[in-house]
Amino acid sequence: MTDAPAAELTLDDAPYLDVADPAFSIRSQAVKDARAQSWFARTPYGIAVLRYDEVQKMLRHPKLRQGSHLWPQHNGVTTGKFATWWCNMLLCQEGDTHARLRRMANPAFSPKLIADLQPKFQTLANRLIDAFIDRGECDFIAEFTEPYATGVICDLLGLPFEKWRELADIAGDMGLALGVTFKEDLPKIEAAIARLFDYAEELVATRQANPTEDFIGYLVKSHQDNPDQLSRQEMLDMIVLAIFGGIDTTRNQIGLAMDMFIQNPDQWRLLGEQPDLAKAAVEEVMRTRPTTTWVTRAATEDFEFQGLKIKGGTTLHLYGQAAATDPAAMPEAERFDITIPRKPHFGFGGGTHHCLGHFIARGDMTAALALLASRMKNPRFNGEVTWLPDSGNTGAIAMPIAFDKA
Repeated sequence: MTDAPAAELTLDDAPYLDVADPAFSIRSQAVKDARAQSWFARTPYGIAVLRYDEVQKMLRHPKLRQGSHLWPQHNGVTTGKFATWWCNMLLCQEGDTHARLRRMANPAFSPKLIADLQPKFQTLANRLIDAFIDRGECDFIAEFTEPYATGVICDLLGLPFEKWRELADIAGDMGLALGVTFKEDLPKIEAAIARLFDYAEELVATRQANPTEDFIGYLVKSHQDNPDQLSRQEMLDMIVLAIFGGIDTTRNQIGLAMDMFIQNPDQWRLLGEQPDLAKAAVEEVMRTRPTTTWVTRAATEDFEFQGLKIKGGTTLHLYGQAAATDPAAMPEAERFDITIPRKPHFGFGGGTHHCLGHFIARGDMTAALALLASRMKNPRFNGEVTWLPDSGNTGAIAMPIAFDKA
């Protein structure tokens, strides 16, 4: 298909993508065909933006706001603890409120804190690999990505590693809210977020009694020093977001990395030989196989964009995976290669809502991939891999693999 001028398309005759179908894949030929035909498509949830340049502009467009606050509503969920938390947390705020909350959270993501965590990432990764390296096989999700992602959060929160299983289960149940089966999974989601708020309350009470210079300690201090700038509820909402976001996305993203490397064994060999490529490997995985396959924006007023009239209140989903593999944006866009310089991906969002914890996520994934590639050769699937739906936030549920010990 050849590109059609955007001005010739109307909303009614744009391509249609049935994103609500659990079998829908963000990487499908249908999405690629729609991207070739138009920079946008219609979906049950609003407009999907498919190409690199348009996604990049939309992330910073002055007449768009963060649109994820409408996600529960799109799924028919308007009440409950999850919907309340979701609509009030940092991610879904705008303007002065958003700027205030980010400013109050910044000390908890200080460069010193992140630097202090780096050796812990390596120690944790080696500890987990040690447990299965001699067997030559493992369930990569159950034995590495889940305990690793959750162990990182335990380090961040100052919790003992032994808490990882409980936290991972909670995050897994909450993560169901980001998929297309949100409404049918609501009882599990509500139970999970209630448990996570109980955790947050306990962590705050502990730090109030014994102040510390760690993530929770910094947030508690921000609240105590400026309660008018960071309320207790806002502080608790932020802790829940940090736990949930840090576990769910990192667990999924490292699993997706292994999937990409198993499909591209030459790249795994290269990473094992040159561990300094791990940083680039993280970026290439997030470009081609991100766990967060789209981010959402909503129009704050009527405006026109590249010939399309967009009404106020319209929801737009910016398909970061489709955009970052757009052949019009870069050569060999769909090729997975950790040595090729690429344009920035959209795995951490962009604009004012760029992920606040991206330095931590990049650091822990870089450490993990470097050690895995140096210690495990020739990874391959060793049974059936089970997956979350390939849209929204995606990843593997189980991934049995075999490998050769280095």
